[in-house]
Amino acid sequence: MIVLGIETSCDETSAAIIEGDKKEPYVKLLSNIVSSSLLLHAKTGGIIPEKAAREQVKYIIPVLEKALGEGKVDKKDIDAIGVTVGPGLIGSLLVGVETAKTLSYIWEKPLIPVNHLYGHIYANFVSEISNLKSQISNIEVPEFPAIALIVSGGHTDLVLMKNHGNLKWLGGTRDDAAGEAFDKIGRVLGLSYPGGEHIEKLAKNTSEDFFNFPRPLINSGDFDFSFSGLKTAVFRQISQIKNLDEKTISSICYSTQQAIIDVLVTKTLNAAIEFDVKSILLGGGVAANNSLRGNFKFQISNLKLDTKFFVPEKRLCTDNAAMIATAAFFSTKGRSASGGNKIGMPWQKVDAIPDLYFDTAQY
Repeated sequence: MIVLGIETSCDETSAAIIEGDKKEPYVKLLSNIVSSSLLLHAKTGGIIPEKAAREQVKYIIPVLEKALGEGKVDKKDIDAIGVTVGPGLIGSLLVGVETAKTLSYIWEKPLIPVNHLYGHIYANFVSEISNLKSQISNIEVPEFPAIALIVSGGHTDLVLMKNHGNLKWLGGTRDDAAGEAFDKIGRVLGLSYPGGEHIEKLAKNTSEDFFNFPRPLINSGDFDFSFSGLKTAVFRQISQIKNLDEKTISSICYSTQQAIIDVLVTKTLNAAIEFDVKSILLGGGVAANNSLRGNFKFQISNLKLDTKFFVPEKRLCTDNAAMIATAAFFSTKGRSASGGNKIGMPWQKVDAIPDLYFDTAQY
């Protein structure tokens, strides 16, 4: 099965082609084209929704053409189209959704709506091995049940994944997401957008948690997160420092990063132990942080957990259409595909997730 994926939830315009076999646990990536307006938004210190949407209108067709070309597939070869329907910026989402609807109608292909956050989970099921069937035995495969931590600029969520299509939300951020805290603290420190990337680089200059910032809700006994208090504590500390030199900034970056990592890892491992899962899946833009990855591996080993850890390669952590196409593919497992230009196989609604589900009935 060959799926075209389209992702336009924020400031990236992306199209990808994946090929999957329902008997295999991974999909093969044929192409993944991403055009980002990040440099445009860096000038203003954050994303301006209207500008993001205008850039996506400009690049959506060239990105699609390049994805089809690099994937070496024709429209007749495509079996379905997966598209991000939310959460995200409404103007940006409409660019992708309307493009996907048009292609679905003209090409007479099923259209599969995909939740953006599910996509981040499914980045862990993408492989670039050319001959997937012959080498699948050499690949570590995520096993169920699994705990998925989605950590990005707008979301920090823990999900129990019993199998494909059967997910239960365990907890999420009550206020700022981890990535948002990184970016806002970075802005106060005078770092370029996005702040998380620069905080990680500066944190490498030291190995001492000098400021020991609070770890919000780390011992709350639930799976919720809160990073607004940490952000306030860092802001207060910065305001009290008269000489904010490079060494001090690096120390603040290290302590900030360590506080966030401690909360993310502790909560996730607590969930993994409670639900006795076989795998931990990490996804989202913050998943590209090397210290976060390394801390997960260290703590899993330190606790002697019989749990495998999975995280996508860095280019698949940020928003991309490969993860959307993959999520669309796995959403069809065990279901009969609808034909024509109808929306086929929508994601089932996940209970108790206020912002994790975008109503696709209008499409």
